[in-house]
Amino acid sequence: MLFKKRFKKNHQNNLEIRISEDERHLLGDLINQLREVLLSTSAEGSVEASIRRLFPTAYNEDPKEDAEYQRLMRDQLLEQRLQQLDMVEDTLTAEILDDEQTTSWLTVINDLRLVLGTKLDVSENDNFSPGDQDNPDNQSFAVYHYLGYLQGEFVEALSK
Repeated sequence: MLFKKRFKKNHQNNLEIRISEDERHLLGDLINQLREVLLSTSAEGSVEASIRRLFPTAYNEDPKEDAEYQRLMRDQLLEQRLQQLDMVEDTLTAEILDDEQTTSWLTVINDLRLVLGTKLDVSENDNFSPGDQDNPDNQSFAVYHYLGYLQGEFVEALSK
C-alpha cells in the first residue's frame, strides 16, 4: 500500500486535507485542552508555564518594560490565538482549506506542539522510543512527535 500524504495543494492553490477521523478527533481534543488552559490562565492573570512560549518575552533585559508590553499586548495575542483555535475547530471536518484557514491550521499545530513540548520539557537530546512502556509520558511524547510529523507534512505541501 502506498503512503498517502495528509496535505496536498490542489489546482486552485487551496490545501486538501486527507487526515483520518481519529486524527481529526485528536486535534479537536487538543484544541479544547489548549483553549481551556488559555482561558483559565487569562482569568487568573498569570501565565501557566506550558504556554509561556505562546506569549514570548519582548524585553529580556528590562522586566518592567516587558510587563508593560505583556499588559498592553496579551489580550490581543490571546484573542488571536482563540480565533485561530475556533477557525481550526470549525474546519476540522473540511476537506479543503483556503489561505486563511491554512494559516490558522499551521499556527495551531505549531502552538499545540510548542505547549506539549514545553510541558514535556523536550530538548534536542531527547531520545523518545515509542516502545518504552516504563515512561509515564509515553502517550504524550507520541502525540508530540505526531504533531511534529503533521507540521512537517503541512509545510512540505505548502512549499510545492
